[in-house]
Amino acid sequence: MSNPRLASAVFRLVRSTTKNSVAAAAAGLVLAAGAGMAQAKDAKVGNLVIEAPWSRATPGRSTLGVGYLAIVNIGNKIDILKAASSPIAARVEIHETSMRNGVMRMRKVEDGVEIKAQEVTEFKPGGLHLMLIGLKKPIVKDETFPVQLTFAKAGKVDLTFTAAGIGAAQPPAALGIGAAGGSHSGSDAQARGQEKGSH
Repeated sequence: MSNPRLASAVFRLVRSTTKNSVAAAAAGLVLAAGAGMAQAKDAKVGNLVIEAPWSRATPGRSTLGVGYLAIVNIGNKIDILKAASSPIAARVEIHETSMRNGVMRMRKVEDGVEIKAQEVTEFKPGGLHLMLIGLKKPIVKDETFPVQLTFAKAGKVDLTFTAAGIGAAQPPAALGIGAAGGSHSGSDAQARGQEKGSH
């Protein structure tokens, strides 16, 4: 089983297995993914499978970076992504980009992101994403960096993000998956600029 199908396979199992066997079946899938999981630097904490964390290289002296990933909740209860942190940034915030009246805007998600039971929550260009603020060093293509996520129920999990090129609309080829949500190259940075201009 290839890693790109992990999230959808776990999701299908949740629908087709009994409550008591969901966690065991999903854990088996995670183990079966084997080398693909290791290559993509996925992780599992509690009832959450976190897939394909990736970022974009930063241009010039930019002090802002982004992070994308998919979170699969294989449990039967809602969890909440409360916070994120990374040693390469002064702070990490959860942001959401959206279109309003033809204008792309970005807002900070103050109360965390609800990770619904038996669903996949995607952080992708043009939508939810992690914003790394006050970068201590540039993010370079093909390099990796650590990020820690904190969930209300599952607790903390350490991830390794892999950087794609500047303005990339999809994960780096090394992760072996395609774009999560279409082409929105540079959209989050553009939205941040528009938000600054509106204040």
